[in-house]
Amino acid sequence: MSNDPFHYPSELLGLLIDTIPRLVRSKLDVLDFFRSAGVPEPMTADLRRQVAADRGSISKYAIARTVLNRLNQDGDRSLGPRREVVRRVCEFEAFSTCWSEDQLTAKGLVADVRSLVNTKDSFTRMRQEQERERAERLWQQREAAEALQRQRAEREALRQRLAGLASMTNAHQRGIAFEKLLNELFALDGLRVRESFTVKEDGEVVEQIDGLIELAGQQYLVEAKWWNAPLGPGVTAQHLVRVHNRADVRGLYISASGYTHGAISQCVEALASKVVVLAEIHELLFLLEQQGNIADWLAAKARAAAVDRVPLFRPSVQAAAS
Repeated sequence: MSNDPFHYPSELLGLLIDTIPRLVRSKLDVLDFFRSAGVPEPMTADLRRQVAADRGSISKYAIARTVLNRLNQDGDRSLGPRREVVRRVCEFEAFSTCWSEDQLTAKGLVADVRSLVNTKDSFTRMRQEQERERAERLWQQREAAEALQRQRAEREALRQRLAGLASMTNAHQRGIAFEKLLNELFALDGLRVRESFTVKEDGEVVEQIDGLIELAGQQYLVEAKWWNAPLGPGVTAQHLVRVHNRADVRGLYISASGYTHGAISQCVEALASKVVVLAEIHELLFLLEQQGNIADWLAAKARAAAVDRVPLFRPSVQAAAS
C-alpha cells in the first residue's frame, strides 16, 4: 500500500472481508492470519474466546469484518498492521492450502485486491510526484529570492564603494580603484570584461587602455576619468583617436566630472563614423541605487548615440524623471 495513514477505503475493506476467509481453512486460522500481520492480541482476544466457547456462533467472514473494522477505527496506531494485512493478501500464493472449492475464487479476489492497491498506489505516486514538483518549485522560488537579495546587496555595496571614491585624496590610487570598480560593475550583469592593458610597438608602450567590454557582440573601448573639472575636447580626442584606429570597435567614456559643451560636440561629429558613448558617474550611482541593469543601460545609451546622435543620453535618470 501507499504511505498514506488513512483507513482502508470502503471498496478495499469489502474485498479484504471476502478474501481473507477464503485464504485459510478455519476460524482460528483467520485469527492467526491477523496475529501474524501484527494485529494486537487485545483486538482479537474476545473473538478467540467466542470461537473457543461456541465455534458455530460466528463465521470466518464475521471475524474478518470485525477485526478489519477495528483496525480501521484504531487510526494511526494500527497503520502498521493495516499495511501488513494488505501486503500479505497481495503476496499470497499458497492457494493449495485453501479449501478446494475456494481456490479459484480466492485467486480472483487476490488479483482484485492487487489491482485495487496498484491503482491506489499509482494515484499516490502521482500525488507524491506533484508534491515533489511543488517542493522543487518552492525551492527554486526560494533560491531565486535569495539570489535577488544577494544581487541587491552586491549592487548596494558597489554603489557605496563607488560613492566612497570621492573621499580619496590620492588621485592615482583613486584612478586604479575606479577602473577596478567599473570592471566589477560591468561584469555584474554579464558583460565580458577585459581589464586595463597596454599596447606596445617595438617594445615601447604607445597606448594605455583602461579596459574593454563586450555587449551583444559589440566591443567598447573604455576610458575612465575622475577629474575635478569637466572633460574638454582635448582630453576626449585622445580616446576618439584610439577608437578610430580600430575597426568594429565602439568608444565608451566615463567621467566623474562631466563634459564641456566642446567635448560633447566633438563626440557628436565623431558619430558620423563611430559609435561613441559618454557616461557620467552619477548615472551609475543612480542605476545601482535603483537596482537597474548595467547591460540594458549601456544598450540604451549606445542606441541613442547610433540612431539619435546623442552621445550623452541618460536613460536611468530620464526614466526616473518621467
